[in-house]
Amino acid sequence: MNFNFTKYSTIYYILFLILTIGSIVCLAVFGLKFGIEFTGGSNMQLLFLEQRPANDQIAKQLEEFKLGDIVLQPTGEKGLIVKFRGVNEQEHQNILSKINELSKVEEKGFQFIGPSVGQELKNKTQISILVALLAITIYIAFAFRKVTRPVSSWKYGITSLIALFHDILIPLGVFAVLGKIYNIEITIPIIAALLTVLGFSVHDTIVIFDRIRENILRRGMGQFEETVNFSLNQTIGRSLSTVFSTLLPLIALFFFGGETLKYFSLALIIGITSGAYSSIFIASPLLVSWKKWDEKRV
Repeated sequence: MNFNFTKYSTIYYILFLILTIGSIVCLAVFGLKFGIEFTGGSNMQLLFLEQRPANDQIAKQLEEFKLGDIVLQPTGEKGLIVKFRGVNEQEHQNILSKINELSKVEEKGFQFIGPSVGQELKNKTQISILVALLAITIYIAFAFRKVTRPVSSWKYGITSLIALFHDILIPLGVFAVLGKIYNIEITIPIIAALLTVLGFSVHDTIVIFDRIRENILRRGMGQFEETVNFSLNQTIGRSLSTVFSTLLPLIALFFFGGETLKYFSLALIIGITSGAYSSIFIASPLLVSWKKWDEKRV
């Protein structure tokens, strides 16, 4: 027995709008907290050989250097990442000595990125995401150019683009909230995760669209809504098994992969989950709804 996916399209669209608008509101209210890769500044990775001092103790100890907004992120049992404005080498050594007065510490790494380099990287990141979205849309429209009825090929591209915006907005909205509450920053690994989400999500959408195309060619035009439902029932098992098998190692990475991989894996978990939802419950039903809207206008 086949499940009628498109019968409940209104419910899917309401949930889609709630998640999308909620993410946009979070981004507008909280904004994204970018790491020093994008804003410029200093990143000091420390390992305390004895007990790690409290964050407020370290912040007070460094007040004399006027480092601006200091971000203190504990890692593991005795590790700490300290982020602050850009400093020269002399200031860097003075800061390290001052922290050492609280508790013996070993510096594992120090990184400085100038503000101009960070801004350039931010601009390139935004361009990369936009180009990826545009290229995916054009590719889908081109791949389905022979399927002009009952839905034009360019509409496949537009519906996939709508789904992809949803897949990017949801993790960005979550990270806006995490940035406000826990000072979680957008870093290069998280950007890489978001671009990976785009590829993963569009792959799932194309598999479903391709099955719709095959069924149209095999079964004829018929009832487009029935063809879409039949295609979704044929592919949903594959889609869900792919998503679950991907999420299992990502969940393991989130809990056991260490601080470096924690938020990279979280971005993938959120993005891939929202991508599975949009591919199955948004992109394909939206094609059916679009066809019905066109018929009502005629």
